[in-house]
Amino acid sequence: MKPSTDLIQKNFQSLLRCKFTVTILLLLATLSSAQTRISGRITDEKTGQPISGVEIFINNREQAETVTKGADFLVESDSGISTATFIKRNYKPEILIFDDFRFENLVVKLQSEKVEQINEVVISGVSKKKYKNKKENPAYAIMQEVWKRRKTNGLARYSDYQLQEYEKIEIALNNIDSAFMKKKIFNNLEFIFDYADSANYDKKLSLPVFFNETMYKTYGRNAPEKKENRIIVANRFSGFNDNELVASTAKNQFKEVNIYDNTLNFFNIGFPSPAGTDGFNTYEYEITDSLSVEGTDAYVIRYFPKNREVLAFQGNLYISRDTYNIVKATLRSTNKINVNFVNGIYLETEYNNLDDTVFLPQRTYTELEMSVFGKKKDAKSVLFKRTGIFSGYLFNKNFDDQLLVDRGQTLSDENLKKSDAFWEQNRTEPLSETEQNVYTMVGELEQVPKFKRIVKLVEILESGYINAWNAIDFGDIYSVYGNNEVEGDRVRVGARTYFSPNDKWRVAGYTAYGFKDKKLKYGLEGRYMFSRENRATVGFGSRNDVIQLGAQLMNDDGIMTRSFASSSVFSSGTNASLSTVKQNNFFFSLEPLKNFEVRMDAALQNIKSANPEKFDLGFYKDNQLKSELNDFHTTFSLIAKPGARYSQYGVDRYAFTTLSPTFVLKFTHGFENVLDGDFDYNKLQFLYSQPLVVGNFGRSVINFEAGKNFSTVPLALQNIIPGNQSYSLVPNTFALLKYYEFVADAYTTLNYEHHFQGKILAHIPLIKKLKFREVVFLRGAYGTLSEASKNINFESTKYSAPDQQIYYEYGFGLENIGFGNLRILRVDFNWRGNYLARPDVSKFGVKFGFQMNF
Repeated sequence: MKPSTDLIQKNFQSLLRCKFTVTILLLLATLSSAQTRISGRITDEKTGQPISGVEIFINNREQAETVTKGADFLVESDSGISTATFIKRNYKPEILIFDDFRFENLVVKLQSEKVEQINEVVISGVSKKKYKNKKENPAYAIMQEVWKRRKTNGLARYSDYQLQEYEKIEIALNNIDSAFMKKKIFNNLEFIFDYADSANYDKKLSLPVFFNETMYKTYGRNAPEKKENRIIVANRFSGFNDNELVASTAKNQFKEVNIYDNTLNFFNIGFPSPAGTDGFNTYEYEITDSLSVEGTDAYVIRYFPKNREVLAFQGNLYISRDTYNIVKATLRSTNKINVNFVNGIYLETEYNNLDDTVFLPQRTYTELEMSVFGKKKDAKSVLFKRTGIFSGYLFNKNFDDQLLVDRGQTLSDENLKKSDAFWEQNRTEPLSETEQNVYTMVGELEQVPKFKRIVKLVEILESGYINAWNAIDFGDIYSVYGNNEVEGDRVRVGARTYFSPNDKWRVAGYTAYGFKDKKLKYGLEGRYMFSRENRATVGFGSRNDVIQLGAQLMNDDGIMTRSFASSSVFSSGTNASLSTVKQNNFFFSLEPLKNFEVRMDAALQNIKSANPEKFDLGFYKDNQLKSELNDFHTTFSLIAKPGARYSQYGVDRYAFTTLSPTFVLKFTHGFENVLDGDFDYNKLQFLYSQPLVVGNFGRSVINFEAGKNFSTVPLALQNIIPGNQSYSLVPNTFALLKYYEFVADAYTTLNYEHHFQGKILAHIPLIKKLKFREVVFLRGAYGTLSEASKNINFESTKYSAPDQQIYYEYGFGLENIGFGNLRILRVDFNWRGNYLARPDVSKFGVKFGFQMNF
């Protein structure tokens, strides 16, 4: 497969969005790469006969690693094997001690022993009685009472409100053991394990490596319109570089949940709530106990999923016997959780019930266990822990409207740094001894050379740039090589300035050379942000390069970006439809409101065919045939991303993955005879894009675009319905269209896909073990092209619009293909719905791609 270099970079960057997290994951992979293996045969010491059904326990664990089906055995562990205990009824336990990574062809001889018959004692826990229907289940009657009093957040009941929140986030290496600690990399660094503890749900030994504390003050108003502002009062880091990015990325993984909702959002994936009104469709419920929770007599209802292959939780609901309020809930993912890079989720939430109609969050504790390669219990992982404590609720107290204005705070603001005395006095919950020591330990860990080298490697993979000296980086490495029909093999070398992640200005440039056309290309871009509060930014750029026009309907005027179609390493069919573009661009942008950008661009460009023998961009102007187009235009853009979340505050910033929509409205005006512009024209374009969690049925992604050219312009300025002649998955393109197959004055397109998250395949025997997930998609385009817009082009009969009927493609895909936790491959099967009589069309096609997501 020959994916586009731009796509490879984008996919890598989406996974490596948090350098620190991936640094830890790669460190674990490095330290755990030498897998321990023992194998051999088990026999009776006296008779020499083979013995089966032997339980093998490693490293003194309480649960058997395997039970042999025959005499031969094989045990592998990523965390090392220091001891192995062989247990079989009527035989004495045999214990072996190991001090190396591999022991093959062992012969384990078990010695029989005399045993006395004893009465079997069965300890029965929760009843697993099956009911004919849910109404026979006494837990159902209790849940009905809960639903009758189904809550709304208490904050919504008041005209205005205030509250305080204390949050602490910890990141730790999880499931470390003696074999891990003895690895050579830790020679003379044994001190760090003095900070290890087992203060997590599974009681596994973990080593904290990052700690963050934040205090917030929230002001909210419900009338006449809903407004809320969460102000950071104080913030404290444990000392790593890029602390803000680490903390912000960690915070973005944790979602505030309302246990009464039907769907709970984790990693932008919908999990059915055990307290939701449709919970009985997913869960079994059992009343197990009655006890006092913070002075409230409560039923304890245990729940667990009917099908352990689906995305669901197990745990307990603590329900008040008097008011049927949920006073506490625990949620733990099943061992078979089918989420990439995630081994487990644990949530414990407590509510302060003011009365029988109002509840307020009081305390939440969340653990997320993540690993690159596997979900085995002994696999090394990264543990994210978050504690949130809510207090100081005030209602209907007047406050200044200015407190509702977002000032664009960041976690790195100097005025958020407070003294130790401040934290001691204002923490809602004191730190444990382990948490207190993290601040010291992390500073020492940063001095470990190998750890620093891994951090540097991940920084290169994440950014695509290699630091050369001082503030100069070379890159990006993902665009070094490309190939197309015009340039042949293409090599590109670039550089940028980089003083810190929060630089107010940045300059970047590149030069490229094609070995077939033997031409040098270049690009240069500079940007400066002179106001952080409203992100007022100016920029300029210049380039002379080979570009694939029409690769997307709504183009930006960025200089450093490059189309996948002109960089693809493998493509289906030939692509000679490339253009040589000389462009100079200037822009100004600002955000007058949070997540609302206003931008003005001015661009001067010269466009001609990069391959005139096979692709003609010629057009008629004043009855003369011209092969080059001169264009000067301005573009006014309104870009809204309500709910978007970012980290860092420089001219470049990181956008986190959220469910926020994107709205873009663009108006472009071309000027004739201004700076030698050939055409006067107006173009209006609109885009709407959004991912949506559809309850417990997965996630949909919608992309809708519409636009219109109000003037007659040649092909180089027309709207091209974007095709995809590569074998790669390219979002918001049509998989079975050739480049320039459809051209339109006015157009409307829709790309819709739905990810079922394994909802269907999880119920199919055998296939469910593969953990594949199903995707369905539908793409459609409709447009019109006037006769004037056809005739202005030299090849007037070659181009047409999808105006006879809506062009559509449909199909399905399989994603989550891989092994362990590393399931990043997706395969799509595409069918073309119509316009099949055209020459050389593709009626069916397969596309491959990598998805670095959960």
